[in-house]
Amino acid sequence: MAKASAGILMYRVSGTPAGAGPGMEVSVLLVHPGGPYWRARDAGAWSIPKGEIDAGEDPLATAVREFREELGAAPGEPLLPLGEIVQRGGKRVVAFAVAGDFDVAALRSNTFEMEWPPRSGRLQVFPEVDRAAWFSLPRAHEKILESQRPLLDRLARLLKE
Repeated sequence: MAKASAGILMYRVSGTPAGAGPGMEVSVLLVHPGGPYWRARDAGAWSIPKGEIDAGEDPLATAVREFREELGAAPGEPLLPLGEIVQRGGKRVVAFAVAGDFDVAALRSNTFEMEWPPRSGRLQVFPEVDRAAWFSLPRAHEKILESQRPLLDRLARLLKE
């Protein structure tokens, strides 16, 4: 059975004081995966902060936990459902949206350990997320993993409603 993850797409709106409208500009917060395999990748490598749902865990609770672990901050509320997508490898991702204004300079990611270089016998520690950045929706479409692009479209529709 394919694994499942949950995550949060944080967004901020500027340009129109009354909210959605013709002058509205939406930015989204994306994270870049840490570790040596992702170091040189940019376009199509970014993601929403997300992580694996533990057995019996509520997807919303997972999304909040993973946001805290990967960014070092609480996401805020209310969390709005964006539905589910399936990534290329078959992993299901349940996503939520939240308005916020995370300061990317405050990023404090958890870490993971892996053997690097391969077969060297040396364990090294890497951040799970090596950077976070705000992108306009069109720019985010270029940066995010292709399978997560529908989340950006769903957010845009949600904000128009």
